[in-house]
Amino acid sequence: MTGRPNILLITADQWRGDCLSATGHACLRTPNVDALAAEGVLFARHYAGAAPCSPARATLYTGLYQMNHRVCRNGSPLDARFDNLALAARRAGYDPTLFGYTDTAPDPRGLDQNDPHLTTYEGLLPGFTARQLLPEHEKQWLSWLRSRGHAEAHTRDIHIPVGARRGEISNAATAYSKDETQTAFLAGEFIRWLGEQDAPWFAHVSFLRPHPPFSAPPRYNDLFSPEDGPHFARAKNHEIEQSAHPYLSYAMPRAKKGNFIYGAAGRVNDWEDSDFGAIRAIYYGMIAEVDAQLGQVWSALKEARAWDNTLIIFTSDHAEMAGDHWTLGKGGFFDGSYHIPLVIRDPQAATRGSVVERFTSAADIFPTLCDRLNIEPENGVDGQSLLPLMRREPGNWREAAFWEFDFRDIATQEPETHFGLRSNECNLAVIRDERFKYVHFTALSPLLFDLQADPMELNNLASDEAYLPVRLAYAEKLLSLRARHLDQTLAFTELTEKGPVKHRP
Repeated sequence: MTGRPNILLITADQWRGDCLSATGHACLRTPNVDALAAEGVLFARHYAGAAPCSPARATLYTGLYQMNHRVCRNGSPLDARFDNLALAARRAGYDPTLFGYTDTAPDPRGLDQNDPHLTTYEGLLPGFTARQLLPEHEKQWLSWLRSRGHAEAHTRDIHIPVGARRGEISNAATAYSKDETQTAFLAGEFIRWLGEQDAPWFAHVSFLRPHPPFSAPPRYNDLFSPEDGPHFARAKNHEIEQSAHPYLSYAMPRAKKGNFIYGAAGRVNDWEDSDFGAIRAIYYGMIAEVDAQLGQVWSALKEARAWDNTLIIFTSDHAEMAGDHWTLGKGGFFDGSYHIPLVIRDPQAATRGSVVERFTSAADIFPTLCDRLNIEPENGVDGQSLLPLMRREPGNWREAAFWEFDFRDIATQEPETHFGLRSNECNLAVIRDERFKYVHFTALSPLLFDLQADPMELNNLASDEAYLPVRLAYAEKLLSLRARHLDQTLAFTELTEKGPVKHRP
């Protein structure tokens, strides 16, 4: 391989980090992600930096923790001053091209108040050329379905399984086939674009699935049964679970069924054990469907003779609770929302088929690409290049995972009113290592879990006198982490009599 590599960044929205056969999942088989890992590096302890979509992707794209990029929720603007992986790719000579979405709310200070970009958080990350957008309304995919003979595909009602009632949990198949999913649509658009390329390229394929609504096409709709998979990590019932912390007692009863099953009404809390099992089985089928489309992408790269010159990064933005702790979706503090897959396959790398057990972060993706392309971020970043880990030379690497979650609601002020807090007090931060997990709420009570004795995170030890020294030690670790990651953009520069001196450790 000579010259600049092609870069292919793939995200599969809401894919759990434990849902890979390469890491020993109980029932899922993901042969195409596994094949990529066999030629690359699998990062077994990789975590999102935040949730939901916009905050998580802001960390992925900028290399910054939420404490610095300040995208607090879907709809929080991304400050225009921050560098990102698309802008950096342009400085390296690429035209970074998007298939899907980036969920980036634009900085309103540079736009007129009447600009329609200010009415949605599903904007385009600065620096990207959009070849095929596919936001959550899915209109582009729906029109494509109509062109293939699905005359009824005018609304997202197309997700309701054939023969099922609106809002029913059903593993019946959808009207669209496995070759007509949103995933197949975007994969096909990328493959067509690939055939047009005659110079090194940079593509970001941002798949919506396995994000809800939970329904699947033929072959994948009933591939798994509700009994498949590991035991749910959860308390005996909803009531015990939500009594464990004031945040849970607030959030759990407010989760809506319609966010997960298309057209459903009511609360997630009203679903029973069998319902969560049925939904998880569909979720597993959706993952298998995405994995199959990844196989189509790998085949196209090989047929185009691009495989040996393409660096591939496969990951997700955040994960999915999938019934753990009697919840669905993402947010809060449990590992199920934040542990995500990461596989990097670099054809130049000497090491292949290895597994990294160190804690890594979505914030590491941007600095890794900068390191690989020999360019500098234009501001301080919180992540670290993963290339030393890929060379098995970790050096001074982090000993814990860190993530944040902000539950403010600027528009409705609902959580602020419920808790009697200011918006900037509605947040939490997590530090989690091999043994303990500490959850610090700005204005609510903390949590502490002994992960060796309590891997399901059911027994909060924060008020146990025997564990007060541990709680203090982890609070200090979290404070030190935040102090180290205050914005360093100009802090590593000093003006002297001989001019500016820069030293980036």
